[in-house]
Amino acid sequence: MLSLDHVSVAYDGQPAVQDASLRLDDGEVLAVLGPSGCGKSTLLRAVAGLEPCTGTVAWDGADLARVPTHKRGFALMFQDGQLFPHLTVARNVGYALRLRRRPRAEVVARVADLLDLVGLAGYADRLPGTLSGGERQRVALARSLAVEPRLLLLDEPLSALDAGLRERLAGELRDILRAAGTTALLVTHDHEEAFAVADRLAVMRAGRVVQTGAIADVWAAPTDAPTALFLGYARVLDAEPAAPILAAAGRATGTPVALRRSALHVADDGPLAGEVVAVRTTPELLRLVVRVEGVGEVDAVAGLALRAGVGDVVRMHVEGTRLAPLRGADTASLH
Repeated sequence: MLSLDHVSVAYDGQPAVQDASLRLDDGEVLAVLGPSGCGKSTLLRAVAGLEPCTGTVAWDGADLARVPTHKRGFALMFQDGQLFPHLTVARNVGYALRLRRRPRAEVVARVADLLDLVGLAGYADRLPGTLSGGERQRVALARSLAVEPRLLLLDEPLSALDAGLRERLAGELRDILRAAGTTALLVTHDHEEAFAVADRLAVMRAGRVVQTGAIADVWAAPTDAPTALFLGYARVLDAEPAAPILAAAGRATGTPVALRRSALHVADDGPLAGEVVAVRTTPELLRLVVRVEGVGEVDAVAGLALRAGVGDVVRMHVEGTRLAPLRGADTASLH
């Protein structure tokens, strides 16, 4: 088990990571999610022993402060894979095993198993330059898993890929880590990637871990407005303007709430009414911005058959599963 207690990293007296505390159980994948520059990669490097830090980084209760990087039993995979271009796929994957002077037959068998695991059986004799970006990342993953690290550190492993390939490989990465039984710490700025790969989530902002928990729990109840907006919610309302929305959804009032873009649906019998201030047509539906008295501007969706335009009054019902109460009641940063 990995544990971080009050870990901080500073450069020239300026904090990059501040007082971070996390737990990662054996066999679990934890995603540290945050925008670029928030300190998540710095935190990963501190875990690896590549950055000096204060606080405690421990494995199974043993402090790693005096343990050098190469003796921690961790593996680190970067976003560009960093394969050796002159070595074949098989020799790239088996590189660390050869350094450890493992018997040749063992290396060959282990490499074959790993290439099969990552879906690259038959690629052993290929050179990295002949592979696609996704294939190179799978080779890099196989190489990272070769020595069965007790912890795999993944630094934005899919960020260099295009969106479609990134989405597909995120699911494959999750399956590969589960099949290998690997404990992993993933840092990413892409919340969809984090949701697809990880078991639990730690949201990081401005060098601080602001929320941790199971992915479903963090998504259902973000800790504050910036976290909700970063996770993909469209708007956050303070407690008073949120009250009519919550009441229409049959939910208790008295708390700020985050709304997804599709939380409100135009319907003739909807309990909320408001004036349309903007309309945008997509191939599947209409996206409206509606001004509701006492609430403000909110997003709503409607079928393509709706003939409402700017200035018209529409009625809406609320899909309660697309609302998220905020755990911390501070939305001051919105005003």
